[in-house]
Amino acid sequence: MAENCTTKCNGQISVRDGQVAVAMVPLSAQGHLNQLLHLSRLITSYNIPVHYVGATTHIRQAKFRVHGFDPVTAKNLHFHEFLTPPFENPLPNPNASNKFPNQLIPSFYASSISASQLEDVPAIPSAECYRFNSISAFHTFSSIWETRGKPFQAGTEIFEGIPSIENCATPELWEFWSKQEALEGKISSGELYNSSRKKDSNKRHQTLDWLDKQEPDSVIYVSFGISTSLSNEQIEQLAIGLEKSLQKFVWVLRDADKGDVFSGEERRARLPEGYEERLKGRGIIGRDWAPQLEILARPSTGGFMSHCGWNSCMESISMGVPIAAWPMHSDQPRNSQLVTKFLKISVNVRLWARHDELVTSDIVENAVRTLIDSPEGDEMRKRASELSLAVKQSVMDGGEILKAKENGTAGKDLIRSGNEMDISAKSAEKANNWLEQLDEARVSLQMMEQATATVQHAQYYIMQSMCLLLD
Repeated sequence: MAENCTTKCNGQISVRDGQVAVAMVPLSAQGHLNQLLHLSRLITSYNIPVHYVGATTHIRQAKFRVHGFDPVTAKNLHFHEFLTPPFENPLPNPNASNKFPNQLIPSFYASSISASQLEDVPAIPSAECYRFNSISAFHTFSSIWETRGKPFQAGTEIFEGIPSIENCATPELWEFWSKQEALEGKISSGELYNSSRKKDSNKRHQTLDWLDKQEPDSVIYVSFGISTSLSNEQIEQLAIGLEKSLQKFVWVLRDADKGDVFSGEERRARLPEGYEERLKGRGIIGRDWAPQLEILARPSTGGFMSHCGWNSCMESISMGVPIAAWPMHSDQPRNSQLVTKFLKISVNVRLWARHDELVTSDIVENAVRTLIDSPEGDEMRKRASELSLAVKQSVMDGGEILKAKENGTAGKDLIRSGNEMDISAKSAEKANNWLEQLDEARVSLQMMEQATATVQHAQYYIMQSMCLLLD
């Protein structure tokens, strides 16, 4: 943005009216609707008008579930709703062998503004199109490596046991994605990444009052996002495992979203007889939307049993909360490997290689006890806290990542800072050699250096750097 287009407003850099406007077009799934709504709020804080575009039902969903601000009263935030043709709105299938939420695909086709509809954007004077990247750098890198035929074996643990992407989604999703991807390179001016900045809240959820009365690090938060439906048998085993663990918990027990969350039936999962009465005072079971980031921010929250969606991983790391990893589909298997094997802030509930097996109550009990009530869990919390501090410092004004971005600093310069990062020269040399082999895949040096980091703090720091510096 040209310097002469900016002014000072209440001590902040802002943009004069009429200089810049943003159209925000999210995919019609909750994780995307919510992220881009919060991004819209951030942009409007610079006096830049944002036009949030989507189907009527999905804009209603985004407004209804948002925490932290009232989008209706937000200045400079404008909603543009459009009607969709009728589309199938099937219930989630809790017994499906592949846990990807195929029930959402009809709504994607009916309500999404596709790449082909944005094809003319580059021809509009002063218009640019950016994609918000909602997956991890680790997943992006390893996927490129796999689709390129695994052109080399690096000789480090990062390549060992990476789950294949073959069974992580369904053919229906790949078909939808290929149609979107075909024109993406023609219309995209670049990518945006989540900076993990903290969002203030002005709403109070009843769960928070209970959490504020508990001892530090004494509660495990259990949630598998909005795209996972567990079978009745699996819900029973999870319930029994939480009870046997003797630990306090907050469990968000709700079915996966449908394409239209406001119409049709909704499955209400059954718990063992007398379960909620027996655990009254020790466990809270919520069946509605919950303010996840605020729950994770509570001092009493000592762990997070999660599907390892990237939003959830970023929120958990940002709040310094270790994870009990239970991946379900998509990028989640690789995210779980990142937080468990490399960052070492997670314990496995279920390995992806056994994703088609029932997770028994004994497995759940052991994972919860390990995370909340063991020296191993304490060590994970310590590492998670260190990562949280590193992430927050790196994206603060004057932080290393933002300074590197502003100065155009390459990942190599970050590594050469040496003392802070504590990465060996040998690892840096390996990264340079690997980069030459992957030049065709356009994988940046900082991604490779992240892959060879020998200190867990440094691993996450470089991954965050790469998210902001990646082409």
